[in-house]
Amino acid sequence: MIKEMSPQEFVERRDAGTDMTLLDVREDWEVQLAPVPSELLHIPMGQVADRLGELDPTKETVVICRSGGRSMEVARFLTANGFESVFNLSGGILKWSRDLDPKIPQY
Repeated sequence: MIKEMSPQEFVERRDAGTDMTLLDVREDWEVQLAPVPSELLHIPMGQVADRLGELDPTKETVVICRSGGRSMEVARFLTANGFESVFNLSGGILKWSRDLDPKIPQY
């Protein structure tokens, strides 16, 4: 079972100094349209398997997409591939926009 983390929890934990990788699995155009206001690693969902070496399996990884569906699939994939601590960012960038930063466009 994949754990979920809300955008607010993510921001609070990052602000508190927790070392996490935020993995954005949206397509390039989506990231340009509605960028996440946080340091992240952008690997589109279709490239994750080929670019697995760019991620640290021992580091906490939080996966984000538009609404939480693609990120959940990628979180499952990472867990199946030996990643120790993986979270799905619940509600994706849409929830981040609604709850934390209304300047982020809804699309």
